[in-house]
Amino acid sequence: MYQILTAPGFYWHNDITALPSDQSSCLDYGHHSYTVVAVMSDIEKQVTQLGDELTSESQRIRDSTATYPSSAPVESIDGHTEESSSSEITHDSTKAYLTIFGAFLALFCTFGQMNAFGTFQAWYTTHQLNTLDASTISWIGSLQLWVFFFSGGPIGYIFDKYGPRMLMTVGTICYVLSIMMTSISTQYYQYILSQGVLFGLGVGLLFYPSLSSVSTHFATYRATATGLAVAGSGLGGVVFPIMLQNLFERVGFGWATRISGLLCGVLCGIAVLTVTTSTSTKKAPAQLAGLKCLKEPRYMLLAAGGSLVALGCFVPYFYVVDYAQSLGITSHMAFVVLALMNAGGVFGRVAPAILSDSIGRFNLLAPTSFLAGLLILISWMFARTLSTLIVFSILYGFFSGAFISVITPCVAQISDIREIGMRIGLMYSIISFPALIELLSSRDRATASCTPDKV
Repeated sequence: MYQILTAPGFYWHNDITALPSDQSSCLDYGHHSYTVVAVMSDIEKQVTQLGDELTSESQRIRDSTATYPSSAPVESIDGHTEESSSSEITHDSTKAYLTIFGAFLALFCTFGQMNAFGTFQAWYTTHQLNTLDASTISWIGSLQLWVFFFSGGPIGYIFDKYGPRMLMTVGTICYVLSIMMTSISTQYYQYILSQGVLFGLGVGLLFYPSLSSVSTHFATYRATATGLAVAGSGLGGVVFPIMLQNLFERVGFGWATRISGLLCGVLCGIAVLTVTTSTSTKKAPAQLAGLKCLKEPRYMLLAAGGSLVALGCFVPYFYVVDYAQSLGITSHMAFVVLALMNAGGVFGRVAPAILSDSIGRFNLLAPTSFLAGLLILISWMFARTLSTLIVFSILYGFFSGAFISVITPCVAQISDIREIGMRIGLMYSIISFPALIELLSSRDRATASCTPDKV
């Protein structure tokens, strides 16, 4: 009679003759004789099964702990979002800081002078293009901005494949050539081609590679680094209106424009030599992999929000000079108002960017964009004296500057670092259309008749 114990494959019985002798062994304990039978075939099956299970479990553990590049951010335990690609970034402090410096110079020249288009528009209205109405002249600046925005997608794709140097070299040539051609232009179509199309393309070829390169060097402090680089555009917006307005009066339009072109050529040349990407950033695949972001809800929601902001973000930069002059403010002080708006943008590009690395980039992007829109909606209509217009300009420059500096790190946060150029550029391409629509439709509203107070 067998007594089956819990251990599989072992049987205890008190009849030694009940089983074959080759499958049993006998143990004597006191006056009883017991036989331990080990069924070897069962043991072998179970050992084999256990080994297979251990092998499968070991492979599963290795797979679960492996790290693969992903376009999605990783949520840490405390709720902060970390870029999955940050571990791939090898930080070379010298190259990283030189890249910030080079991007600062590139944006100082390009986006800074673009922010000063109000200076050119005010001059054209009373000089070369005085036979045209202000709405027609504004097409130059509107086309300039649209070409710059729309070129972001193709330029970003080329950046992901070949890096910044080739693009920025071509951009410097286009940018300086456009300024020189503007200095000798006399007809409206010539300004459209040189200062509108070619200038906008040159700005794009310098802006997107330099800003995307900064993002490849930094992960934790990406917004801070981007803010420092983008501050160059705000500082350029302070320097160029005052410099150009003084040079227009002293040496004339042609030489004033050529002087600014030569200055920008030197600074952009330095930018070409100093801007690099992180050495550990792998090249993107040849196909347009970045277009998959058009199916990502987070990316498209950010693009939709950016488009809404772009409907009014750049209007004050283009029309505040004309608006100030319509209030009876002198031409000199009108240019000072534009410079103060860009000065507010310098602080707005840096301080909120530093703060966003601590409290979250999306957490700061939303309220600053809302406040910038609120200032246009409410404060601008009450700005009918020089003092109130200055207050509006400084505050608006600060909050709109925060949007300009933080939106790029927001895109980088939800992107694979290998596709960062394509995704940043595509974001600007998307918002180019609402920006163009608003600039063309806001002419009459920006210079609406009011009861001016003489200053």
